[in-house]
Amino acid sequence: MPTLAAPTAQDLAKQALSQLQALATLPEVTANVIKTVEDPKSSASQLHAIVRHDPALVSRVLKVVNSAFYGLPGQVTSIDRAIVLLGLNAVKNLAVAASMGQMFRGMKLTDRYSAKDLWVHCVAVAVVAKELAKKVKPALAEEAFLGGMIHDIGILIALQTWPEQVRAVCEKASGEETFFELEKQIVGVNHTFLGKMLAEKWQFPRSCQAVAGCHHAPHLANETDKELVTLLYVADTLCCQADVGFALTASHQTITSDHLRMIGATPEVIENLRGRIVELVRNAAQLLG
Repeated sequence: MPTLAAPTAQDLAKQALSQLQALATLPEVTANVIKTVEDPKSSASQLHAIVRHDPALVSRVLKVVNSAFYGLPGQVTSIDRAIVLLGLNAVKNLAVAASMGQMFRGMKLTDRYSAKDLWVHCVAVAVVAKELAKKVKPALAEEAFLGGMIHDIGILIALQTWPEQVRAVCEKASGEETFFELEKQIVGVNHTFLGKMLAEKWQFPRSCQAVAGCHHAPHLANETDKELVTLLYVADTLCCQADVGFALTASHQTITSDHLRMIGATPEVIENLRGRIVELVRNAAQLLG
């Protein structure tokens, strides 16, 4: 009698996406915000027409634009003006951050980590990646933030589909084997593969799909996206080394001179950023909720 072939990573990813509930569809407002911002013909007024239907998002945008981070002289009460001041990409990132915050709730990874810890980690990587980009590649700052917010979304997919296997990976990841290797052994598919498929399903920008799929192996990214993916690799490594939130995925990673060369950073820039991680994450948490 012929034996059945073991399911491939592609098979497992399709199974996981078909079984998803909370993550099956990106919230409509967020999906429309992304679609609008990614359209080069879109305007701030078109974005406002979408955002105004989500009071929670309006409140979040106004909170951010009036924060000490922007230091504007007067209180901004108009969502139209807030969108113009922040820029379309920043508003898009706030919408994604709000959606992510809702998704990372109620589940437990291990006795030590909850899904909220995973969200804290994603926020940390997002703000550290954005801060690093501002120092070395300013044009990538908003893309870096968005990439950080969604880079580990594949773990959430796996947790919803194979909770016991994911917990087993987490329990063993403090040893010599990496989180990435253990996922392949125990779950059968890595969170990067799952994350890339979901980013494609959600029609995220191609660069974000690359971040989701290659942030632990930036050398595998295509040349167009390699710089951004490497930047996220560095930010992810720094945040895991600082033990911010869920810190198991990149605890074995190292930042090499090749990585620094790729993004145009010096060791001094990295060490300065390392010393500011806690402050950056605390400020971001106050803004993002």
